Amino acid sequence: MRCLLLSLPLLWIVLPEVLHAEEKIAIIVSDTTPTKELLGTEELARIYRRKKLFWANGTPIVPLNLPVTHTLRRTFSRMVFSKLPEEMDAYWNEQYFHGISPPYVLASEEAVVEFVATTPGAIGYVNTAAVNKHVRVLFYLPLPMEKRP
Repeated sequence: MRCLLLSLPLLWIVLPEVLHAEEKIAIIVSDTTPTKELLGTEELARIYRRKKLFWANGTPIVPLNLPVTHTLRRTFSRMVFSKLPEEMDAYWNEQYFHGISPPYVLASEEAVVEFVATTPGAIGYVNTAAVNKHVRVLFYLPLPMEKRP
């Protein structure tokens, strides 16, 4: 009983972090990516629109998306572009005629983490719960209040 009482204060410190861990989108790169760049939403939009193609050290940037119907992709798109993924179709149709392809689409957050961990220059976004020791979080996008549990 004494052990339980001693651990209760610790629960109040740790529990809020656990409960709020999924309230962020983690923007990830490989733990071996040498970039120290601090990105914001505008820079992220440039990367995902394929307007910024290289990291500061010259490594090509490989942006990754989740499928159009994935909830995290839809939230990411609204936060970064103020548009839903399907509203970007006209943009990508125009870019196609200039030889610019949209970011790769991977089937799951696990696939994004694996690809980012093994591909120099790759950047992706996942729920914070999907982050592991093989990737590095550049920054977090806090989910809007209406998306929180």
